[in-house]
Amino acid sequence: MTREVVAPAPRWAIYTTFVLTLLGFADSLYLTIAHFTTSAILSCADSRSVIDCAAVTTSQWSYLFHVPVAVLGLINFTVLVALCSPWGWRVANYWVHLFRFALVVVGLGLVVWLVYAELVKINHICLYCTGVHLITLALFLILSNVAPRQLGWVAAEPAE
Repeated sequence: MTREVVAPAPRWAIYTTFVLTLLGFADSLYLTIAHFTTSAILSCADSRSVIDCAAVTTSQWSYLFHVPVAVLGLINFTVLVALCSPWGWRVANYWVHLFRFALVVVGLGLVVWLVYAELVKINHICLYCTGVHLITLALFLILSNVAPRQLGWVAAEPAE
């Protein structure tokens, strides 16, 4: 069953989400490279401070189901770059747009868990991880504004 998208997304949302996902991809790629090479390339690695990327990225909480969280972030943003590209927004398939929104909601849930782990379990914060967290939050806020109208969950605003 294919459903059509009810309303097109505003231009600002299309370009903002695309830029945010590109930034998230770059940040996640850097964290993935650091995970598989050495955490020494993380410039905020200082174990004497609250900000300690190495402590966060090498902790037991940097894995989810035996998969590095950095890799999950890279996979997430790789998919989101395609879904949030101007071409991805033009797809008329309802399920593509629903998947975009669902992926960001799940991503935000993971971010909440990771922030908890950083603050409570690890007692350190990673600046690169915080960048990914803020980008995910921004994507969630934008899509929470756009997706309900676009998917027909609320009435579309009249054209001006």
